[in-house]
Amino acid sequence: MAFQLEGEARPGRWLVTCDHASNRVPDWVAGGDLGIAAEDMTRHIAWDVGAAGLARALAVQLDSPAVLSDFSRLVIDPNRGEDDPTLVMRLYDGTIIPANRHIDAAGIEERLERLYRPYHAAYAKAAARQPDTVIVAIHSFTPALKGRPPRPWQVGVLHSHLDTRLSQALIARLQAEPDLCVGDNEPYSGHLPGDAIDRHALATGRHNTLIELRNDLIATPEAQAAWAARLAPILTAALADTLED
Repeated sequence: MAFQLEGEARPGRWLVTCDHASNRVPDWVAGGDLGIAAEDMTRHIAWDVGAAGLARALAVQLDSPAVLSDFSRLVIDPNRGEDDPTLVMRLYDGTIIPANRHIDAAGIEERLERLYRPYHAAYAKAAARQPDTVIVAIHSFTPALKGRPPRPWQVGVLHSHLDTRLSQALIARLQAEPDLCVGDNEPYSGHLPGDAIDRHALATGRHNTLIELRNDLIATPEAQAAWAARLAPILTAALADTLED
C-alpha cells in the first residue's frame, strides 16, 4: 500500500497530510533493504520522526481526514516534483544510499507508478471531497544536521510566496505563545515547485500551510497528542483570522 487514509467520513474542512509518515521499504525495492544501517533508517533521513502520530492526532482534533504516505522518503520522495533531481536521494545528511546510487529511469518509473502516484491520487481525492478544503501538511525536522549548529526553533511554518494567507496568520498566533521560538520559513524555505503543497493547494487556490515540529518534541505518542491538542485551536483561530481579512 502506498498510503493510509484515515477519517474519510469526518466532516471537518481540513485535510491533514503527512508526506514523510513512514520509513517502510517495500520488499520489491532492493529486497526491502536500501543498504544503509538500521539506525539510519530510524533517523530523519528516512522519514519525519513523530510526524505520523502528530498528523493522526491533529486530524482527530480537527474532526477531519488525514492522508499519510506508507513508504520511506529514501525510496522516493512524495514531496518533490517528478522531475526534481532529489526525487530519489543518493546521498542524504552524510549517508550514502547504496540502493539508489545506480538507479535507472525504469527503476524510478516503477517507484513512481507503484508508490508516488497512488499517494498523490489519494491526496487529490481527499482534498477534493469538499469545495473549501484547507490543507495542513505535517512534517518534522531534526534538532541539528551533521556538522551544523543546533536549530533554535520548536516549530516552523513553511509557506510559498504565492500564498501566505493562512501561514502568516498561523505564525502570528504561534508567536503570541510566550514559550515558543517560531520559524518563518525555517528551517528551510516552504516553496518548492512541484512539491505536494504546490500540486494540491497552490494550483487549486486552497488555503494551506505546512507545519514543521522539531522531532525531539514529538518523540512519544503522549507528546504528539499534546501538540495536536495545542495546535488544533491555534489553527482554527488562524483560519478565522484569514477569513476575516
